[in-house]
Amino acid sequence: MEILECAGFILVDGDRFLVERRRLDKPLDPGAVAIPGGHLEPGESPLEAMHRELHEELAVTAGRVDYVCTLLHRSEEFRKLHYHAVREWSGEIENHEAEALLWLNFDQVDQLDLPVDRVAIAEYLRIYTSG
Repeated sequence: MEILECAGFILVDGDRFLVERRRLDKPLDPGAVAIPGGHLEPGESPLEAMHRELHEELAVTAGRVDYVCTLLHRSEEFRKLHYHAVREWSGEIENHEAEALLWLNFDQVDQLDLPVDRVAIAEYLRIYTSG
């Protein structure tokens, strides 16, 4: 079984984080409210992929980046998701990929449709916050 590697980015602004509502024409998880990200290209590290996807999808450049966790997720394909938190960035956020972009407070994590994303947020809170 082939495992598809992906990079996810948790854009953090104070007590909230950015999520996307996936376009309905996406083959995987159409319409889902999810942490943005994308597939690793050949030869790319998870961190390089995260920087590329962040620029392609939101037109911003990461400043401060912290590794959060790597999780396995089975949907239509088996995915290994590498999550990073981006707490500083430059540029204005633009939507180049999603149906919609939404800010959720950390106490709204139940609005994420993918259980793996909820685990990643819990890990971020466990590692990087004192609350």
